[in-house]
Amino acid sequence: MKVPLSWLREYVDLPAVTAHEVADKLTMAGLKLESITSHGHDVKNVVAGEVLEIEELTGFKKPIRHCKVETGEATPREIVCGATNFVAGDRVPVVLPGGVLPGGFEVGARKTYGRMSEGMICSERELGLSDEHAGIMVLPPDTPIGADVVELLGLRDDVIELEITPDIGYALSIRGVAREAATAFGVAFRDPAAVELPTETGPAWPASIADPTACDRFVLREVTGFDPAASSPLWMRTRLTRAGMRPVSLAVDITNYLMLELGQPLHAFDRSKLSGEIVVRRAQPGERLETLDHVVRELDPDDILITDRSGPISMAGTMGGLETEISDESTDIVIEAAHFSATGISRESRRHGLVSEASKRFERGVDRELPLVASWRAVQLLAELGGATVQPGVTHAEVEVTPPRIAIPSRYPSVVAGVSYSKDTVVARLRQVGCVVVDGNDPAVRKGGVDPTGVVTGGALAAKLAVNGDDMLTVTPPSWRPDLTDPNDLAEEVIRLEGYDTLPSVLPSAPAGAGLTEGQRLRRRAGRALAEGGYVEVLSYPFISADDFDRLLLPAEDARRHAMRLANPLSEDEPLMRTTLLPGLLKTLVRNVGRGFTDVALFETGAVYRPREGAPEVAPVLGVERRPTPEELASIEAALPDQPMRVAVVLAGEFERSGWWGGGRQATWADAVQAARLVAAEARLELSVTADQHEPWHPGRCAALYVGDTLVGHAGELHPRVIEAYGLPPRTVAMELELSRLEPAMPGPVDAPAVSSYPVATQDVALIVPDFTPVADVESALRDGAGELLESIRLFDVYAGEQVGEGNKSLAYTMRFRAADRTLTVEETTAARDAAVAMAADRVGAQLRSA
Repeated sequence: MKVPLSWLREYVDLPAVTAHEVADKLTMAGLKLESITSHGHDVKNVVAGEVLEIEELTGFKKPIRHCKVETGEATPREIVCGATNFVAGDRVPVVLPGGVLPGGFEVGARKTYGRMSEGMICSERELGLSDEHAGIMVLPPDTPIGADVVELLGLRDDVIELEITPDIGYALSIRGVAREAATAFGVAFRDPAAVELPTETGPAWPASIADPTACDRFVLREVTGFDPAASSPLWMRTRLTRAGMRPVSLAVDITNYLMLELGQPLHAFDRSKLSGEIVVRRAQPGERLETLDHVVRELDPDDILITDRSGPISMAGTMGGLETEISDESTDIVIEAAHFSATGISRESRRHGLVSEASKRFERGVDRELPLVASWRAVQLLAELGGATVQPGVTHAEVEVTPPRIAIPSRYPSVVAGVSYSKDTVVARLRQVGCVVVDGNDPAVRKGGVDPTGVVTGGALAAKLAVNGDDMLTVTPPSWRPDLTDPNDLAEEVIRLEGYDTLPSVLPSAPAGAGLTEGQRLRRRAGRALAEGGYVEVLSYPFISADDFDRLLLPAEDARRHAMRLANPLSEDEPLMRTTLLPGLLKTLVRNVGRGFTDVALFETGAVYRPREGAPEVAPVLGVERRPTPEELASIEAALPDQPMRVAVVLAGEFERSGWWGGGRQATWADAVQAARLVAAEARLELSVTADQHEPWHPGRCAALYVGDTLVGHAGELHPRVIEAYGLPPRTVAMELELSRLEPAMPGPVDAPAVSSYPVATQDVALIVPDFTPVADVESALRDGAGELLESIRLFDVYAGEQVGEGNKSLAYTMRFRAADRTLTVEETTAARDAAVAMAADRVGAQLRSA
């Protein structure tokens, strides 16, 4: 909304303040500033002159005239001009040598077309008044010669542009902004809608409302004898231009001017093109309408139409029809003003992709009391400026609407804001907004809800204050504020007008509790461990497509293919909720590799969504008028999927980087398994690792991860076909672990172990086992055999070659032994080592490797 400051001052007694100061006050009142544009402040040395003589110069391709212009100086000025729309005796604006026009354009004396030109005669566009450039601007004949045109025409002005949010549609008008400015500065406000209406009660053109849900007030007034050749006055064209609208014709300009001033859209019909009664109704199947933009539109049954006997003649509140538009021959005009359904106009506008200045206002809510006033002012201006005769009477079709009444405890704004507002302050501020406030305690109001008189309360806090005996106010919002519907809205108005800057910055008190849950601590510890291990955390959208299941090679019966479908997906390509973290991670890896990052280690922690067996596919949609019953809450809960927390990693390229220090190391399946061990260690658990076949991993390089007998995840190298489907680097590896299964197995609080002061005894052992033997099985056997003296065990070498025989491998371990109460003897450590080797031989057929 562009608001010329001069227009605003017409209705507000603003003090001597700048446009920036006005904008600051409006911003504090909640209106967002977009920009401030200055007009005419750089214009100087422009005066009114009278054309004394005109000499037509010949020999040029276009008309050129040499004029003598009286400007109030000692001698007339000689000026060369190419316009032909003025004659001797006309008063015109003249820029004298040294003068400046809008935009910093300087004018001097110079020789042109063989004559000296001492200045310039100006058009409206050159003065920055409008886009009109067809000819010179001719001033009224009584304009004083030598008068300052800047002051005469009000060239100097500032335009404040505001961004109007959907909840404050009243500010899409000079009237609404002026009311806010008057409140902000504490000065008088003159309402442009406060006009005395005529007392004639006879009807104008017949009209009725067929659908009360589409329109609840429809007003028609008529004028005859309008002069279609009459032009809009300069002041009106200037204001329209600076407010962002293009002048068209007098009749159209009047409707646009009043819409900007009052906020009430109007429409003008050519009376001679109407036939029969005008009816406001919804569209019927198959109806069409050619609108003013020359587009034939197929109408939807929900569209709100203005019709006559011939059919649709206008899309209500959006755009008029071409058939009944005002033309250059229109002399009899019917002015329409109405109050249409805000939601109906909003849907209609978006349905047809047709956003107009009228629809912007109607969809935000228009003052229901304005149609009578706006239509009366429109016919008055048509009579005053266009020579029309106002026909007596008015057609006023109306559906009775009961104004809302809201009960609010006087202390409610204070409770909401955390600042103490007196009852008098609350009442005064609500009355400044335009509300009618009745002070009193109504027993029916104290009960909350809706009482027989239509008083409404909202919110548990407001009801609680009412029950506790707080003073009650019964508030009727003004007609121009349809957004005020409950106590919270009224509290916001009080707080806004008192000033958001007066609200203290107070940190909320921390609620009592035990802090993070054990699951939350585990997720944080796991994330820190992976980050310290060289992984980078990413956050993917939890949406996938059915194609991801195929790219992951999931079998048809795999439970991961059973996914929740979104009712309103952000993208139709990904309408499902993820059942595994891998698709998002793999796509992120591809994007990174595509941008030149060939060595990538990523991890993500998040929920997956696994539908329950027998759960309804769609959750019930409940109303908001009451609290759901336990049964309804249970029905919603039953429709929700299980949402276990998982952590997953993907690696590609070098996990240990190469450099001047030497070669690096490519990521392998073992790194994925180690990432799982890092996470499990944060849960104080040890993983059992066994070979497995599980999509999307390579069947020979896939490990199943167990805690006890519980499967908690998988890790390994991805299947080559999966790598090809996603466009991943060769030998990409991945791991996915379910944190929700680790949490129940976590041991409770543990005592810190006592650190033994006795020395450690180290024994190395090398075992030969078949090459298909899992390392984890060998290590488990060594641990069980060594007994409680074993402090730690570490695999430090793997060898396969002639010395160990074909089909075998050698595993070399360092075993550390320590006792808490003594120094171990060689015999004790040797016995423990031998017992460990014996257990490995018994379980996995291991043989001690000779030197």
